[in-house]
Amino acid sequence: MPALMIQGTGSNVGKSLLVAGLCRAARRRGISVAPFKPQNMSNNAAVTADGGEIGRAQALQALAAGLEPSVHMNPVLLKPETDRAAQVVVQGRAVTRAAAADYGALKAGLMQAVLDSFARLRAAHDLVLVEGAGSPAEVNLRPRDIANMGFARAAGVPVVLAGDIDRGGVIAQIVGTQAVLDPEDAAMIRGFLINRFRGDPALFDAGRAFIGQRTGWPDLGLVPWFPDAARLPAEDAADLRGASRGAGLHIACPMLARIANFDDLDPLAAEPRVRLTMVPAGRPLPGDADLVILPGTKSTRGDLAFLRAQGWDIDLAAHVRRGGHVLGICGGYQMLGQRVDDPEGHDGPPGSTPGLGLLQIETTMQSEKRLTRISGTALGQPVSGYEIHLGRTLGADCARPFAHVPHADGAISADGRIAGTYLHGLFADDRFRAAWLAQLGTRSALSYGGEVEQVLDRLAAHLETHLDLDRLLSLAG
Repeated sequence: MPALMIQGTGSNVGKSLLVAGLCRAARRRGISVAPFKPQNMSNNAAVTADGGEIGRAQALQALAAGLEPSVHMNPVLLKPETDRAAQVVVQGRAVTRAAAADYGALKAGLMQAVLDSFARLRAAHDLVLVEGAGSPAEVNLRPRDIANMGFARAAGVPVVLAGDIDRGGVIAQIVGTQAVLDPEDAAMIRGFLINRFRGDPALFDAGRAFIGQRTGWPDLGLVPWFPDAARLPAEDAADLRGASRGAGLHIACPMLARIANFDDLDPLAAEPRVRLTMVPAGRPLPGDADLVILPGTKSTRGDLAFLRAQGWDIDLAAHVRRGGHVLGICGGYQMLGQRVDDPEGHDGPPGSTPGLGLLQIETTMQSEKRLTRISGTALGQPVSGYEIHLGRTLGADCARPFAHVPHADGAISADGRIAGTYLHGLFADDRFRAAWLAQLGTRSALSYGGEVEQVLDRLAAHLETHLDLDRLLSLAG
């Protein structure tokens, strides 16, 4: 069955959004299409209906394709825990932790899972659109590769190479990629496209012609900058960039070293009456914030140490003394307690770390990861989302739960200003978000799910206009 792979000249050149837009464009043509990424590295994960986890980008691509997310859309997910080690998730389930130096030895076994998942999608759909990872030009990673040309060659999938002109040097990006590739790998590439162009496209006609002449690859189009991309959930923490958007209720969120599932904040950032500031390392939490949100993290104890190293614990204490509100989500919720215990080393080295002491709770890490979609009520409104965490949290403040889903979830301080929850994705629910903002004195003015759908439609139309979609589909077979 037809398939096409979008590889990039580097990380963060827009592959994820290109695949999402192409999925929506194919769907609008009546094609049954599914997204696929053999290997992803991200701490921003989504929970599937069967209790597995995949990269958030593949969940967005599934939405674009009109599908329920499946573990087979991202069969290998690497979730960094330190600079040198990551949790390895295979077909939705965490199977091991691996140091970067040891991961290569696992790849031969992982390729079978990748090809199995790809075959399942191919059998169920008219078209599979595949996203590469990083760049095929990283030839040091080519032996046992499962993410780029190793997969493309094993599965017989043609490749389109995308370059990002916004970061500069796109001619060298594309021509240089061909120069370093093995000839048989280079033969898998059937065309190139230029992404994120600003200005008059005619000014780059000579550049596109040069690339075509030098590589012999067909030019499939030039995609202008798409500003609305910022309204779609991001997967890479690098995309946060200390952003501050909007005006009104001021929410500050520290950018933890292992920040995870930060797309929880996207619906708040999209609210016209909310100003969301993502605070990078080295900067204090803003003194005029009305609310501080401690986000999810892949390493609660590690990021507690990181938070203290930035002085954010001192800023947070001052914020509370001024009468400010605090919300912790998942790992951020665990941080708010008196202590985080990990006697068996499930979330890093064994040990215990003092919490921030803002809630009367204690957390003990456990071996079993909770992965589930849930729904219930909070603030008297329906709420839905998902849990993806290690650890059990107990304490006096749990007598005032944040939500009932249907079990009691989270905790609220006696004065109501400090709260925590394990529920991810809760702000995507328009009814709950409106009630939650109302108690902070702000009125919601957004249908978040509707906005994401509209942006995906506009993205599809944008790609239809600027790419040779008929030729792309013909390349897929």
